[in-house]
Amino acid sequence: MPTAHIIEIEGLAAGVIVATAGGFRFFAAETAFRSLDREVFRSIAHANRAVCETHGKQRTSSSSKKGLS
Repeated sequence: MPTAHIIEIEGLAAGVIVATAGGFRFFAAETAFRSLDREVFRSIAHANRAVCETHGKQRTSSSSKKGLS
């Protein structure tokens, strides 16, 4: 039976990670994390790190766009 975990960031469900042969597959729950959808990670911690990095890039991008207005 597959084991699944929800990865959240700042109260937002980024996606679900499911144990598979060879690692953990991420399924994005929000379009902001679509770039990670169906990617396989070695561990839940690696998936969580990727979600945090993706979220950080988006926040930086949003801040830059606000500064250009």
